[in-house]
Amino acid sequence: MNIVCLDGIGFRRGSRSILADVSWTVQRGQHWALLGANGSGKTTLLKIITGYEWPSEGSVEALGEPYGECDLPTLRKRIGWVSSAMEIFMPEHDTAIEVVLSGLESSFGLFRQFDGNEQARALRALELIRASDIADQPNHLLSQGERQRMLIARAMVNDPALLILDEPCAGLDPGARDAFLCDLGRLADHEDAPTMILVTHHIEEIGPWIDHVLAIKSGRTVTAGSRSDVLTGEVLSDVFDFPCTVERQNGLYHLRPSNGRV
Repeated sequence: MNIVCLDGIGFRRGSRSILADVSWTVQRGQHWALLGANGSGKTTLLKIITGYEWPSEGSVEALGEPYGECDLPTLRKRIGWVSSAMEIFMPEHDTAIEVVLSGLESSFGLFRQFDGNEQARALRALELIRASDIADQPNHLLSQGERQRMLIARAMVNDPALLILDEPCAGLDPGARDAFLCDLGRLADHEDAPTMILVTHHIEEIGPWIDHVLAIKSGRTVTAGSRSDVLTGEVLSDVFDFPCTVERQNGLYHLRPSNGRV
């Protein structure tokens, strides 16, 4: 089954073209990175996948549901979306488990009572991302890394078939980023793991658990394929529009400028 199928996607805002002729198929069980510089169209592509933007041209299908023929609010509950930009909408005095519970209704804050089974689901979601110890901690006292885990648990509470991670390492220090990425790898290896899309412009974040990469530039596809085929100096020099080389060490890729710039 295809989890995401985009065919000839274009998106314009006024006279400006944001995306042009983007086609992308994500199959069940695959984990992808969506790679591109700032302003390349990554976030717009995510909004189209989740139905918050409508393409100017092309067709969209997610989880076997063609857009324009399905109930989008219901479908969205099967798609988890995690972004550090969501943090400002989470009530600061809600505990982590209360934030996770809000994911059951896709709301910001709690507007009803939740029963014992729902409480247990929220705790299991925190346990899955190794964050059960923060369940009773208020949101405003959590570290950046703890907040990211809380948001992933919130996205996971509905057992999504697709989990989109939109630059989830933004704001993390190197140690917290390394621990967080290791936890994502463990989540990806879990037998009940959803198909995952990691959005980034740092290739160091594309761990071994990610098997495919889509690289875009100025709203167009540069290439899509296996991690080893896409993460090359030739491809990334084009994607980021400056000469670079790529080194691989301990299963991770590192980008280095090849013109003396640092």
